[in-house]
Amino acid sequence: MNIFMAFKMAVDSVWSSKIRSLLTMLGIIIGVASVIILVNIVTAATLSMRTQLESMGTNLIQVTINNRGWGQTRSVSVKDIEQLTEENADLFSAVSPVVSGMGTIKYGTENVNTSITGVSETYIDIRSLEVEEGRFISENDIDNRSNVVVIGEYIRKQLFGTESPVGQTVKINNEKFTVIGLLKAASTNSSAGSSDDVMLLPYSRATRLVRNANINSFVVSAVSSDYMSEATDAIDNFLYKKFKSDDSYFVFNTAELIDTIDDALGVMSLLMAGIAGISLVVGGIGIMNIMLVTVTERTREIGIRKSIGAKRKSIITQFLIESAVISCIGGIIGIVVGVVGSYFVCRAMDMGAVPLSEQATVILGSFAFSALIGIFFGLYPANKAAKLNPIDALRND
Repeated sequence: MNIFMAFKMAVDSVWSSKIRSLLTMLGIIIGVASVIILVNIVTAATLSMRTQLESMGTNLIQVTINNRGWGQTRSVSVKDIEQLTEENADLFSAVSPVVSGMGTIKYGTENVNTSITGVSETYIDIRSLEVEEGRFISENDIDNRSNVVVIGEYIRKQLFGTESPVGQTVKINNEKFTVIGLLKAASTNSSAGSSDDVMLLPYSRATRLVRNANINSFVVSAVSSDYMSEATDAIDNFLYKKFKSDDSYFVFNTAELIDTIDDALGVMSLLMAGIAGISLVVGGIGIMNIMLVTVTERTREIGIRKSIGAKRKSIITQFLIESAVISCIGGIIGIVVGVVGSYFVCRAMDMGAVPLSEQATVILGSFAFSALIGIFFGLYPANKAAKLNPIDALRND
């Protein structure tokens, strides 16, 4: 018997017992679909986090100073950091202090509780922001401690609706500020806590508004992502000389953070795939059970084939192909269920759908594993069928 004939017989066998075949495939279908859905959820989360981090800038370095316990004798000023970047112009392109706090912005009867972020005029370039209307904070605003503010799309929608906010007077913590700019929306879904829920002030004014004279955070941009390591080391060495301890500051860059997240979620993806893969093993056991039943039902047929000259190899091939066909059909159905299911699950979790190109590896891997499961668990029934004595098989009723 050639392979084509064995394949045709296998398909006929599956088709003649549709319900039993479907129930046999169920474990494979659930297993493959589970693997794809779980891995795609992790992949979607990874892509979402990567997009958010990359939107901050792939050459962004964040510096946080924690000089508690050192008193006022050891600290880093804005001028110190600016001088460092100027002396290393081959590594750094810009630097901005960051002053953070919470506040309430009010316009008319509407108000929004949000974060207050004090920055310099270079912040727009460091974070790759765009101004939709008006202008960004200028150097004069910082020097004069001007009561001006740039808001995000979420703040605009909550306070002004469709009205232009530029030139309007708002109250931030009961102090009057003029809206000088509106940032371009970072996403189509501007919501609380998103990148569009932002309020930017001159850092010199923000220190007074949040009642914190110490500026302990900075964002620095390297000239390019190729110089991230050297730029990070330069800041680290500078701060270590200042504080004589690496416990007094924290320096990290987005490239390292992206790599760390990719590694962590990669491990989680493998773990989830392994857990879901248990269903495939269970499905394989189901295939083995059904194939054993099939061998029993077709004992007389096997006896006839062996008595007219069918070789052991031919019998094994036939049953292995039948087992693989059941498993592969289940795998294909599972892939369809998994791809469609993961799309709706990701959308329900407010994550972007994973492109098919990103799913190719897990789809092909799941299909190959399901085929191997069918062959592996079909081996014992096939071998049992091949070992049947033709005389005993012919006597079977």
